[in-house]
Amino acid sequence: MRKFDPWPVFFKREWKRNWPFLVGFAITGTIITKFSLGLTEEDAKNSPFVQRHKRYFPQFSEP
Repeated sequence: MRKFDPWPVFFKREWKRNWPFLVGFAITGTIITKFSLGLTEEDAKNSPFVQRHKRYFPQFSEP
């Protein structure tokens, strides 16, 4: 006799409950990644945030 496997039941139930979170997390991650990869060194040099925290980011410091 074959033993019952609870994993498919578990994943189906959890997907029904958690899909909005998972889809939202994927969309947010994609947007953040897209904007982050679009930044240039010039943007970093002009950024007030980077200027305030310059000591933590030596790759953005003036040569």
